[in-house]
Amino acid sequence: MWFVLALLSAVFAALTSILAKIGIDGVNSNLATAIRTVVVLVMAWGMVFLTGNQGGMADISKKSWMFLILSGLATGASWLCYYKALQLGDASKVVPVDKLSVVITLILAFAFLHENFTSKSIVGAVLITAGTLVMVL
Repeated sequence: MWFVLALLSAVFAALTSILAKIGIDGVNSNLATAIRTVVVLVMAWGMVFLTGNQGGMADISKKSWMFLILSGLATGASWLCYYKALQLGDASKVVPVDKLSVVITLILAFAFLHENFTSKSIVGAVLITAGTLVMVL
């Protein structure tokens, strides 16, 4: 099931890039990001209430709150940079560079989560990096 959801995430991320590139034409990238964020906020809280999970907020630990807030700040910074990059560059070049996040995630997961590098993950990271360079240069 995780694979299907991850694949759907990739499809929606691809749609996000194309729709955003069209939508930011003549719009300040920060304003565009704020509009996108409001839509995501409404959608996310809608799902929380639709599934009846709002009661779980009281059970969230201080550590989880802190890391969820930090994650939110990182997401916001990512979106601001992404929208500005989309506004300034071609989607076909911005998106592959953005997807270097896969390689960076592998490195950070190794450093902070003590996840193992495997020969497959190393080869994959090298191929993603090489593919990005081929697409951008």
